[in-house]
This record gives sequence, C-alpha cells and structure tokens, in this order.
Amino acid sequence: MNTTAKAFFDSVKEKTVCFIGIGTSNLPLIKQFADKGARVIACDRKDFDALGENGVKAKEYGAELVLGEDYLKNIDADIVFRSPGTPFYKEELVRLRENGAVLTSEMEVFFDLCPCNVIAVTGSDGKTTTTTIISELLKAAGKTVHLGGNIGKPLLPEIESVSPGDWAVVELSSFQLISMRKSPDIAVVTNLAPNHLDIHKDMQEYIEAKKNIVLHQSAFSKAVLNLDNDITNGFSADVRGELAKFSVKEKPFNGAFLDGYTVCYSRFGEVTPIMDYRDIKIPGMHNVENYLAAISAVWGIVDVPEIIAVAKSFGGVAHRAELVRVVDGVEYYNDSIASSPTRTALGTLSLYDKKIIIIAGGYDKHIPYEPLGPVINNKVKTLILLGDTAPKIEAAVRGADNFDPDSITIINVSNMEEAVAAAREHAQRGDIVSLSPASASFGLYRNFEERGNHFKSIVNGLK
Repeated sequence: MNTTAKAFFDSVKEKTVCFIGIGTSNLPLIKQFADKGARVIACDRKDFDALGENGVKAKEYGAELVLGEDYLKNIDADIVFRSPGTPFYKEELVRLRENGAVLTSEMEVFFDLCPCNVIAVTGSDGKTTTTTIISELLKAAGKTVHLGGNIGKPLLPEIESVSPGDWAVVELSSFQLISMRKSPDIAVVTNLAPNHLDIHKDMQEYIEAKKNIVLHQSAFSKAVLNLDNDITNGFSADVRGELAKFSVKEKPFNGAFLDGYTVCYSRFGEVTPIMDYRDIKIPGMHNVENYLAAISAVWGIVDVPEIIAVAKSFGGVAHRAELVRVVDGVEYYNDSIASSPTRTALGTLSLYDKKIIIIAGGYDKHIPYEPLGPVINNKVKTLILLGDTAPKIEAAVRGADNFDPDSITIINVSNMEEAVAAAREHAQRGDIVSLSPASASFGLYRNFEERGNHFKSIVNGLK
C-alpha cells in the first residue's frame, strides 16, 4: 500500500476540491476525489448541453457544476486543480493563490505521491511517440509500467496501486511544467521550437517552462538532451546528475547516436552498436531521433535484444503518419498530431521520396510559418488549406524563394469534407494524401484526436 497516498487522501476528506475543466482527463479525478469524501466542484466555460456526456458523468460522480463564461470568477475551494490548458498566471488563478487556496495540478500531486522511479518526456515535437517507445522498452524488459500525463491518461487515479519497483513514464507539456517544482528521475527533452505562443507570453516563458523538467533533479538523476537542437542542448548547464545526449549528426560522449546506418550508444566514449536504423518499423528520420532519445533514457535498464525487438515490432501511435486506407491506388495517411510547422516539416514532409498531397491548416497559435514554405514547395504538389492559419501557410509558400506556381496547386476549402473531396479529385494512382495540419485543432475540433478521427471516417467512407 502507498502510505503517502493514503495519508494525502485522508487529508482531503470533507475539504472542497475544485477541478478546472470537465474534460475526459479530469473525469477520473472528479470521481476519485468524490469517492474519497471531498466536496467536489467542477468548472468549465461550456454550458451543460455543450459538455454532453462529460457533464452528465461529472454530476453522477457527485460534482457540483459551475459553468459558463464566469466559471472562474467565484471559486471558493481549499484545493484547486488547474487544467493544463488554463494559464498559470491567469488573473483569477493568481487571486485564488493570494486568497489562500492551494493551486496545483494532477501531475504535481502525482509526482509528490509517486513511490517509484519516474521518466518524463517533454519537447515541441515527438513527445508522445518517445514516451510510448520508452514504455514499450521497459515492458519488454519485464517492468511494470504506468504510462500517462499529457499523453491523455491521468495517473493520479491509480497512484494507490503503484509499487516502489514500478516505473512511471509520463509526457509533460509546457503548461504542466510551468508550475512544477519537482523533476523526474530521468528527464528527456526531444527538441524545442516556437510553439504555444498563443498561451505563453513569449518564447522565453515557453523555454523556461520546459526547463523545469531538469531544474529540480538531484545529483542521482539523469537528463537526456538533443545535441542537434541548440535550445535543448542549452539546458546542459542546468543538469545536476548524469547528462546523456542523442544525435543523428555526431557522436556524443554519453548517449545514443547514428553512425551511418547504425544506431549506437556511447557510454562515456565506449561505443556499443545496437541495430540498423532501417529495422525501426515506424518510418521517418524523426522517429529515428525518437528512438535515440528513448534508448538514451533506458540505457542500463533495458538490454539491446529488447531494444531491437521493440524497434522491429512497434507500429507507432495513432494519428502519427497512420495509414488509413488505400483507395483507387492512392494512399491516405492521418498525421493529425502534426500541430506545428516543425512537426509537419520534420514528420510527414520528410517521409516520402516524391511530392505528395497534403491537407493543412487550423487554429493559429501565433507561431511563424515562413520556414515551412520552402519545405512545402520542395515536397508538395497539391496543398489543400483550411482554418485560421490557411492564409499564413499560403503566404509562406508563395513568399518562399523556391515558389513555382507551375509546380504546386493551392486549394482553399471550408471543412474537412471539402478537403478530402479536393484531395481525391486531384490525386492519381500512386499518389500519397496526408492530413498534416501544421496547426492546432482548436476552433474546428476539440483536439487532434477528434480531427484525425474525422479525417479517417471521411476517408473510410469513400466509395
């Protein structure tokens, strides 16, 4: 039994606990705290009808609902759980702290109560795949693994069943990290590029939030950084424990790297060959980088045969270059996870040796699209755009030095149905069509999963 967790839940009995956001990830927490005897308040900007089944379940679990535009204005609670998407410095939250409320988050409490080793992954791109690869590697080595965090599953509801010999593997976003003052035993930073500047006040705040993943580590911990990414590599000076770096360009002193076609590990200069990178089942050099990061995290915990077995068998995570269907000789891929320009450029647009058709655009996070323009001109023959960022992406393409109006067709549409119809109309046998938005889903969809599932349902419905 996790006695620390038991003591914590004993302490919240009859206290008022408020959860901001009535989404899928908060529902298990609402139920958990209600079951532990807390008075639970659940707040959301949406009205009851808009919440749908989530609102019904929250009420069934015993929560008092506070809904509508003023949902943050009159919170009166002992403990307030901030959802990752609610800015830490939001005026109403600052006032709550000043008035004596405990403002925390699911991940902060999990880190405080977790009795086992924690591996956490953050970055602008590749977080979910790297986190999942690490969990698969540990499971292949016979470990009991608890996978969660920003990947979509809260871990606090299972904290009482976590044993000291287990491993927790979590994905952490900048929104989760900004208020965290405890770092994992093993921290991984995949890369950093401009992202979420619609929420963070500037790029520096985004970087400083990410840096919390290493700032509070002990001398007995380990940090894994991307040697090829200047911002990520810049965290090196803040690492207290073992420092490992991964690279596709050079050999690090300690960490995984690519030597020609061979994935290797340098342990303080002594090199161990692991496998041919072409044995990795999921395609793309960005996934080779994800494996290098994951291998660097688990080196000394997972043996080489298990690493090879996972690389050859793991088929990847849904919504990441996921083959949906072949229709009339045309391959349709769902890469809805590509919610930033760098993710589209380094993901979908790096995978294929011929020009493809892509569907892009969505919510505007106020990040620059100019670097994406030349890549699209090199890799895309038909560009189908929708959403708020459509004009920005088109301007980046047309403004690039390599723009040739005879080499690329640009089509603007209003919704996903029109986008798939346009793709089918312009595709020929042997072509590749990929949803790779380079933008967030908000405004059109609740999240990238909903966006990807809608795309898949339309493609699967093609006659």
